[in-house]
Amino acid sequence: MRLDSVRRAYGGVAALDGVSLEIRRGESVAVMGPSGSGKSTLLNLVAGLDRPTAGSVAVDGEDLTGMGEAALARFRRRRIGMVFQFFNLLDDLPALENVAVAARLAGVPARRARARALELLDELGIAARRDAYPAVLSGGERQRVGVARALVNRPALLLADEPTGALDTATGEQVAGLLLDLNRSGQTLLLVTHDHGLADRCASRLVEFRDGRIVHEAVPESDGRDGGGSERGESWAVR
Repeated sequence: MRLDSVRRAYGGVAALDGVSLEIRRGESVAVMGPSGSGKSTLLNLVAGLDRPTAGSVAVDGEDLTGMGEAALARFRRRRIGMVFQFFNLLDDLPALENVAVAARLAGVPARRARARALELLDELGIAARRDAYPAVLSGGERQRVGVARALVNRPALLLADEPTGALDTATGEQVAGLLLDLNRSGQTLLLVTHDHGLADRCASRLVEFRDGRIVHEAVPESDGRDGGGSERGESWAVR
């Protein structure tokens, strides 16, 4: 993923102001900052849900800036996975169909979509809940279904927007471990979070936003992403 001198203004107010950022394949980057700092705008631009006022956005070698809406929708379905704080599952579909529907929207035949969905639910340890509806799933189970849905089309980039924000501490730790395992298997991650513990555990780089600009970048002094974590400022070295 690459942003070059990206500006996004709404009514003359810059939500992003000249941001340049690159995420290499296989990297896991945590974006942090106060509310209104530009984090959500960043995600929307990378996902092709919004367009920059100036500058360019490229993902997986494709320049999103010049794409039409239909091309953006196709690209998003096939190459971007999104995990949300409040899960965004379809209440009237069981877990298996919640995952398979993302593949169906990308043009995958129904039988193959369900097979891929079941494979992911099995890998994430919730295949036994394949026929359960979101209302009867725990928060951790719902988030695992959300992760499976995000991965069903084998995305180049997985975006996670406060993925542990709606979970209790223990369940949040489980989801953090899942994201770490995904990154270790090669999945590129962009995490937006207020959770310093999640950033410490899952990210290979920390980027801090304030007032629409990057104000700080850091990398771990040593790769201690083993679940222990540490206090902010003790494990990160300014880049």
